[in-house]
Amino acid sequence: MYVRLSILAGLMATMMPLPAVACGPDSDCRIGDRHYRIRMPAGHDGKTPIGAIVFAHGYTGNARAAVQSKGFAAMARKMNMAIISTKSAGKGWTLPGSPKHGKVAGTDELAYFDRVLDDAAKRFPIDRKRLLASGFSAGGMMVWNLACHRSQKFAGFVPIAGTFWAPIPETCTTPPASVVHVHGIADKTVPLKGRPIRETHQGDVARVINMYTAYGKFGTPSIKTPRGLRCKESRNSAGSILSICIYSGGHSFYIRHIRQAWDMLVRAGKF
Repeated sequence: MYVRLSILAGLMATMMPLPAVACGPDSDCRIGDRHYRIRMPAGHDGKTPIGAIVFAHGYTGNARAAVQSKGFAAMARKMNMAIISTKSAGKGWTLPGSPKHGKVAGTDELAYFDRVLDDAAKRFPIDRKRLLASGFSAGGMMVWNLACHRSQKFAGFVPIAGTFWAPIPETCTTPPASVVHVHGIADKTVPLKGRPIRETHQGDVARVINMYTAYGKFGTPSIKTPRGLRCKESRNSAGSILSICIYSGGHSFYIRHIRQAWDMLVRAGKF
């Protein structure tokens, strides 16, 4: 009788649902047919809520690079922030106006980010009031779309070397947010004025800043010069900031630019 009960208990155990597989910097956090990766800062106790840098990769990028980067890990530790590294459905982010090559039909990238934030907050102690969205190149384009259509989900946005595809939107669907745009003046891949690619054209950064200035009712800009950057920063009555920061380089990504932009947002009271 004891043997039979033991066998029955073993069979029942194999039929019970298995716990969710842990995920992190070395394994995907699955959400349906999509995924992301996450790194908590070194020394975190696993319980205390912390903010996060939500990063969008460039064209043909992946979710591994940011979370496995020593530079990213060091910055996140100093900022006491997690890194949530996202992954496009195809080679690049499927956005309004983007070239058809690499796009995935029916993809809703905004909905994907909604799911990432919900899932990460369930699995990890993420403070959803302290989220910073950043991305490079095509990822910067994704960030501008988040700023325009998901502004209430983030405390600030840092698009780097990327903007909307033309035609740029005439307005946005969510309230004005704090945005620090970083761009190299010698960028030839995503020039400040944009360039044609296949059947479409990259947006003109100046026009984007003008659109968002009017949309957010930002005031007259003042000049700020953090190390290596020259920024024109303006504020609105709600205390949000809009800053366009240029540097002498080309189409390059420097982790320090995220930290510098974060410092600007901290001074503005956003973190």
